[in-house]
Amino acid sequence: MNTEVISVEQVQHPTTMELFTGFMKLGLMGFGGVLPLAHHMIVKEQKWLSSEQFTNLLGVCQILPGGNIINMAVAIGMEFQGIKGALSSVLGLIFAPTLIVILIYQLYSHFQSIPTVQHMIQGLAAAAAGLLFATGLKMLKPILKSYLTLFTLTLTIIFMLFLKLPLALTLLILVAVNLFILGVRKA
Repeated sequence: MNTEVISVEQVQHPTTMELFTGFMKLGLMGFGGVLPLAHHMIVKEQKWLSSEQFTNLLGVCQILPGGNIINMAVAIGMEFQGIKGALSSVLGLIFAPTLIVILIYQLYSHFQSIPTVQHMIQGLAAAAAGLLFATGLKMLKPILKSYLTLFTLTLTIIFMLFLKLPLALTLLILVAVNLFILGVRKA
């Protein structure tokens, strides 16, 4: 596994066209399970962000309304090219997949009752879950560097999976706990 870390100085500054084509490629390649491919494209291929920047930005994007990758496209586009960059990134990300969804829906509506098609859909769902799990493991690496972040991750798992607290309440509790810990550290 390549664990190369890039510094902020090594980050590339893409043009609006590079943002459009980069996110269009991502939208085409990552149809349905784009997070693992987004990390690879944004961090390793294009070097627009470091792995730590990607993880931090994804954390912010997850608490915002809307899709994580759409939010990330907007944030990255805004960072490098302002509003034009944000629009280029989002349009690139959704253009080709939107056309493909329309075509696939037309096909699926004709063949959805065939058992082979149903099994294929179940297999695709399992593969998507595996990709998401693998990406989660990759994202743990930068998180493991900080005890506070690891503690927050553990509390999140406890609150969400075991106590089944709502997301908003979990976030409020975790923000309060983190602010308290950071305040104690400074004192």
